[in-house]
Amino acid sequence: MTTITLNINEKSKKGKALLAFLKAFDVDKNEVALVKEPESPYNKEFVAKIEKAKKDIEEGKTIAIDTDSIWESIK
Repeated sequence: MTTITLNINEKSKKGKALLAFLKAFDVDKNEVALVKEPESPYNKEFVAKIEKAKKDIEEGKTIAIDTDSIWESIK
């Protein structure tokens, strides 16, 4: 079985037409399945920044500041 992922803009004419075609294409569910993934409510740029920050933390590219003496820690 081959899996193909399509990103379809549901608001465009072509996207609506393709979705209507796929829904009307009556086949056995074991042969073709239409899976709709929910769209993320977060901005893609924001998510990319968070992922980069997580990667930087894992790679040790961060500076730790002691919150009990924050003013003394800043140099």
